[in-house]
Amino acid sequence: MKAIRRFTVRPVLPEPLRPLHDLARNLRWSWHTETRELFRAADPEGWRPADADPVRLLGSLSAGRLTELAGDAEYLGRLAAASADLAEYLDGPRWYQEQRAAGAELPSAIAYFSPEFGVTAALPQYSGGLGILAGDHLKSASDLGVPLIGVGLLYRHGYFRQTLSREGWQQEHYPVLDPNELPLDLVREADGTPARVVLALPGGRSLHACIWLARVGRVPLLLLDSDVEENAPGERDVTDRLYGGGSDHRLLQEMLLGIGGVRAVRTWCRLTGTPEPEVFHTNEGHAGFLGLERIRELIPTGLDFEAALEVVRAGTVFTTHTPVPAGIDRFDRGLVARHFGDEGELPGVPVEKILPLGTETYPGGEPELFNMAVMGLRLAQRANGVSTLHGAVSREMFSGLWPGFDPAEVPITSVTNGVHAPTWVAPEVFRLGAGQVGEGRAHQVLAGGPVADEASVQTGTPRRWDAVTGIGDQEIWDLRRDLRGQLVTEVRRRLYASWRKRGAGTAELGWIDGVLDPSILTIGFARRVPSYKRLTLMLRDRDRLRSLLLHPTHPIQIVVAGKAHPADDGGKRLVQELVRFADDPRVRHRIVFLPDYGMGMAQKLYPGCDVWLNNPLRPLEACGTSGMKAALNGCLNLSVRDGWWDEWFDPDFGWEIPTADGSAVDEDRRDELESNALYALIEDRVAPRFYDRGAGDLPDRWIEMVRSTLVNLGPKVLAGRMVREYVERLYAPAAQARRALEPAVAQDLAEWKARVRAAWRGVSVDHVETVTGDAAGGSAELGATLALRVRIALGGLEPDDVEVQVVAGRVDSGDAIADAQTFPLKPAGGQDLEDRWLYEGPLTPDRTGPYGYTVRVLPAHRLLATSAELGLVALPTEATGEGGGVLMR
Repeated sequence: MKAIRRFTVRPVLPEPLRPLHDLARNLRWSWHTETRELFRAADPEGWRPADADPVRLLGSLSAGRLTELAGDAEYLGRLAAASADLAEYLDGPRWYQEQRAAGAELPSAIAYFSPEFGVTAALPQYSGGLGILAGDHLKSASDLGVPLIGVGLLYRHGYFRQTLSREGWQQEHYPVLDPNELPLDLVREADGTPARVVLALPGGRSLHACIWLARVGRVPLLLLDSDVEENAPGERDVTDRLYGGGSDHRLLQEMLLGIGGVRAVRTWCRLTGTPEPEVFHTNEGHAGFLGLERIRELIPTGLDFEAALEVVRAGTVFTTHTPVPAGIDRFDRGLVARHFGDEGELPGVPVEKILPLGTETYPGGEPELFNMAVMGLRLAQRANGVSTLHGAVSREMFSGLWPGFDPAEVPITSVTNGVHAPTWVAPEVFRLGAGQVGEGRAHQVLAGGPVADEASVQTGTPRRWDAVTGIGDQEIWDLRRDLRGQLVTEVRRRLYASWRKRGAGTAELGWIDGVLDPSILTIGFARRVPSYKRLTLMLRDRDRLRSLLLHPTHPIQIVVAGKAHPADDGGKRLVQELVRFADDPRVRHRIVFLPDYGMGMAQKLYPGCDVWLNNPLRPLEACGTSGMKAALNGCLNLSVRDGWWDEWFDPDFGWEIPTADGSAVDEDRRDELESNALYALIEDRVAPRFYDRGAGDLPDRWIEMVRSTLVNLGPKVLAGRMVREYVERLYAPAAQARRALEPAVAQDLAEWKARVRAAWRGVSVDHVETVTGDAAGGSAELGATLALRVRIALGGLEPDDVEVQVVAGRVDSGDAIADAQTFPLKPAGGQDLEDRWLYEGPLTPDRTGPYGYTVRVLPAHRLLATSAELGLVALPTEATGEGGGVLMR
């Protein structure tokens, strides 16, 4: 019989064990080894069946076992120590508090919005890299004491669980998640009733959501859940699953995340006394509507829409994670219009003001679509990509929003992602390092906190990481062999379970005991399976791959995992192609595909591999943090120069797969060229180095690469480094810009922008001439100073409203300026009879060869974050002509 109602019965802990409750409800246990070991000791046999989840484990402990633990003095001593450590962690000053005490102007709080969060496998609210990055961001913010408030949605079905059919076809399963069985607490009002946020929907309907709290160390993570009794069935399903449903469903999810998320933050701050956020960080465009809700909040204070927009922009940071337009959510403008205005959400905010924020006003854009990333950029004064290369790709991709500017000047910077080392470093690796610097210092180093020599973060390796150089070759090799052996055991267990679900009987599966070999070079490849990540590039020449797998003296073995989106049949076909190859009895002991890739699997996979493979189509990988996690465990990278590997590649850390992205070749030919390069690298360089043994039968050169990876690459890939960059480069400036915009100042700024935009058609560069300097003949000597005189029409604006610049640098055959430098020109007189202003200034070329310059006019205001902020620029009508440019040889 089926139950008509479900509820959770919570265990009652004996008084001496009460601290276990707080330890289990704070997700710090997911990255704190001592706390996890405390729970494991409570029931060593039940730890794995509980999926290493303390909440589930406590719910499964018998009354007898609880009584036994309550009388165990040694266990209670460990419990007291863990409880005291958590209290000190939560309340003690950390890096952020030290910075504020030293006088740094930092925000009182930051709200961080993301559609998914990968904090722990026990809270499956993520699909891939975006969510894992968001989880690592929260954990590192907690370690550093950054006052972050996380905001997301609680998906009752999570993403999906993946199994395989007998034929190797991906199958999806959506288990129901009961929040009462997760490490969550319901946020309640002072009277004990559940706190609610409500959104108005067309037709007089409403969308209600409760708020669940996940404690991520010091950081509260607020998750909105629409599965409440006040909602009709359609609205209850809004938060049913991650990235599911059609356009209307996704739009409601993103409205709830952005608009409802701001209201949830306000509720949390009201109930707890937490300072209101001064900065709002939008992790991808899914939460972009948060800016509109904040505009709605400000309009009743007397600000008009434009002034409120300026206030919101000043305190908003937007991070883009996709280098491909197809990865951006876009909605029909009519659908968006139906959900806003006086008949829907955000009354008082005119729909005709909302829709232009998401309009694709660039060449090739579709004006009938509402682009969430475009809105995110327009609602944020500061934006960034997630690696240096991705920043450049993003500037190019969105350059149409800033017409007249070179892509390099588009105001999108980059903060390269990092990973939370305490989560991803294997305990065995941690213990080896702690043996050199001490356990407490090792925790601090992995968390990305301050180091002994702060300048060394920029110029080299922090001294505490140098301690790894003192670890002996034998110790490093024994560690690598131990981790590889653990991976072999884990792979066999998971492979057996997978084949059982595929319908195989026990008698068919004896061969699994021989899968993988702890002494063989092990390559890992695990990620989502969109086509650009090229899961099956390794299968391009199957005979050649078989020869690598079965090489008589230098064999390799490969562990592969990954999920295709449920709607992506092309991705599913790639999975099936890989699975069918791995099912071949000739090679199935050397290559495996493990279904249901997630955090639990990843934490075993990264440390156990010797080489991490990544072969996307360059430059379509925004960052690719899986290789960072592998590197922190001494795994070497074998990757296309994309994402983070493009900026931090070094032959001491691994190998670069040559790419054909600059060649005029079709996709098929490109795959052929790059797969051949991959095979050659493995065959000629990677495998020989692994098997090249020196004194003591040790691969000396391989071990040295492992050591270099840990010492020199390790400090760079930390999420602590990433979060500190966000604080110093984006959060602090955003808070300062927001504080500067008092209502009257914001109104003045909005009116100034409106005046500049209205007058800009009349701004022009009318005349440029060289007053002194021998440039008439098309050349000048190095070091010579050219005196320039420029006449500018300002269209009714004043000189204080603009900046006039010379832009100069090397020129190519088409006279395009590269490596440009800018020099200001100063007003040299009032208006002439033709209403033009005179500007003058020097230009001193600093390099030989083809050289050129042009002149431009930009809006100028002390509250602009960059001169490109308005997307307005006036250039000479001709790039050449009198004074329009000069070449020097």
